[in-house]
Amino acid sequence: MTNRTLRLATRGSALARTQAASVQDALASRRLDVELVEVETEGDKIQDRLIHRLGKTGAFVRALDERVLDGEVDAAVHSMKDMPTEKPNGLVVAGVPERAPAGDVLVTREGHDIDELPEGAVVGTSSLRRQAQLLNYRDDLEVEPLRGNVDTRVEKLLATHLQREHEKRIENDKERQGKRGKVDHEDEFDQTAEEWFDSLSELERQAMSRKVDTEYDAIVLAEAGLKRSGLLDKISYARLPRSHFVPAPGQGAIAVTASDDDAIDLIHDKLDHARTRVETTVERTILAELGGGCIAPVGIHALLQGKHVHVDVHVLATDGSEAIKTSRDLPVGTHADAARDFAADLRERGAGQLIEEAEVNAEDE
Repeated sequence: MTNRTLRLATRGSALARTQAASVQDALASRRLDVELVEVETEGDKIQDRLIHRLGKTGAFVRALDERVLDGEVDAAVHSMKDMPTEKPNGLVVAGVPERAPAGDVLVTREGHDIDELPEGAVVGTSSLRRQAQLLNYRDDLEVEPLRGNVDTRVEKLLATHLQREHEKRIENDKERQGKRGKVDHEDEFDQTAEEWFDSLSELERQAMSRKVDTEYDAIVLAEAGLKRSGLLDKISYARLPRSHFVPAPGQGAIAVTASDDDAIDLIHDKLDHARTRVETTVERTILAELGGGCIAPVGIHALLQGKHVHVDVHVLATDGSEAIKTSRDLPVGTHADAARDFAADLRERGAGQLIEEAEVNAEDE
């Protein structure tokens, strides 16, 4: 294995390629030749449906793993939160690199936090979990669908505001020209429309040309995705309070799947981060026991703290009207078994019923 090129399957989106490149770089730094192979998934092909309507079968995952099982590639790189808890026979998560920040952020033009949004503000998200958490925290908000790559979503937030600003500046330029170039009249802007456009960032210029049906006051995105996309320092954002906005299981983590024993051993030895492996195992074990996958609004976050793994779990009704919120410290030595017991207790407390209702609602849509 070390004498030939390791082929890694990845989705073709900018974020997916960046994540795969980080895995490629990590393996290359250990003197391995690595080639990335782009694969189009069902989720990439279907752009007019929300994530939960694509089902629990791994719309962004399955096509890549099929290439692994067919022997066309040695491994596949995934965003862990996109992965179904049930894996095909013969496939294992060979490597879990160190996780990026796991939480969600609220992106606005001004950097407002969620308490500063005006009453009735329109917030965009493609996630049922985020929708439920937003409405549970502030039931006055209007939550509207939002899909697309990370940069596309940010552009949709910025588009209408920038377009209006551009129109105002064009009108001001016309008025200025009507005064035959006189500059002693009161002028609303200190730049022409062209000068203003030239001062915009590339992201803002891209937003200017985007047509959108909904004007968003804010959008919710994963901090990890923004960071990996290089957008975190180009936007205004505020972290959502973790006490009310528990992230999706595995959010911020990358998983590398493989089926060949040599590839599994190699990837695990070179990439696996022990702490992240424990934390994400707890999160995904609880999710598997609860069921629901991306169909139900479930937030689970685990943090290894010495001899215990602290876990926060939120299970919500789709409209945010009900929520079961609890935490527990699990012994690290038996973290997987303890996670299963925790999930069983959650089901008895009503989490199972909320998930079943969410699944029924999703089927009815």
